[in-house]
Amino acid sequence: GITCHNSIRLAKNAIKLKADYLAFGAFKSSRTKKTKYQATTKILNEITKITNIPIVAIGGINSSNYKNLLLNKATFLAISSYIWNNKKYKPKKAIGILR
Repeated sequence: GITCHNSIRLAKNAIKLKADYLAFGAFKSSRTKKTKYQATTKILNEITKITNIPIVAIGGINSSNYKNLLLNKATFLAISSYIWNNKKYKPKKAIGILR
């Protein structure tokens, strides 16, 4: 897979290179990594018009915003801080809330 941040140009190059998946983000600021690139759901909709490669949304995903990413055609979600660094819920509970 290839991380395309917020770039259709990078995604098109990844498609030509036959990437297994494309990752876009960060969609929100994250405690896992510094947020260098900001992506929007618009890019998810744009990229699914030109490829069937699975799309991974990354960065700042939590129980408040994950559904919107799925509704806007993210195939997978990469969620770290919400599960492992959650001050309110233990990992198993945090995962359960995302179902």
